Amino acid sequence: MQQRAIVQIQDLVKEYTEGGRTRTVLDSVNADIYEGEFFVMLGKSGSGKSTLLNMLSGIDYADSGKILIDGTDITSLSDTEQTLFRRDNIGIVFQFFNLIPTLTVLENITLPHELRGKSRKESETLARQLLERVGLENRADTFPDKLSGGEQQRIAIARALVHEPKIVLADEPTGNLDEDTGEKVLDLLLELTRGAGKTLIMATHSPEIVPYADRVCRIHDGHLHITSENVTKSTTGTMPEEPELVKSI
Repeated sequence: MQQRAIVQIQDLVKEYTEGGRTRTVLDSVNADIYEGEFFVMLGKSGSGKSTLLNMLSGIDYADSGKILIDGTDITSLSDTEQTLFRRDNIGIVFQFFNLIPTLTVLENITLPHELRGKSRKESETLARQLLERVGLENRADTFPDKLSGGEQQRIAIARALVHEPKIVLADEPTGNLDEDTGEKVLDLLLELTRGAGKTLIMATHSPEIVPYADRVCRIHDGHLHITSENVTKSTTGTMPEEPELVKSI
């Protein structure tokens, strides 16, 4: 069966002016990213991988070219339309968690769902289900500053998935964690996204992520190069079967 491209990047160009000189960060980038796959963008700091991820989310804008997500050309949308499209279709996992410190764990997770106009009761039901999936059902009323880094990232993953987005974008999601915790968080992220059939697109500088991916591209000198095909470590990630291991993150 032919795979369906849920993300289509067409002749994408992004430039910045620094000190009166123009620097091309992305130079006529083209790529198709398929529904349900784990697509990794690998590159050193400053290579443009986070810039591309921001453009996929509609946070940043292209100088030319197009990005189509499930048939919608997001590069042609207004600021308001971009915001609404991101709210309804995209989940984001950040390196530094970006949880709202004045909201409880439960409130952080329910927020994206409530912003779509859903009832608080429905939002809380989904949030509690996700809290159980990530092994933090007993921390619903806790504030983020009382959680470990690994726990905060697990909450961030639940928040990114609660509104059932079409794609999930992850920008160095393990970069602020120690190696062991980072691997467990990655396994959890893969289990939840693959289990729900979501497309996961990750920007990272870490080659340790490569064995988990369906496809890997390298971003270098403004160009995107597919360097591997179908190198998935497993179809469900390497999430340990024992729940105690989840709760040790």
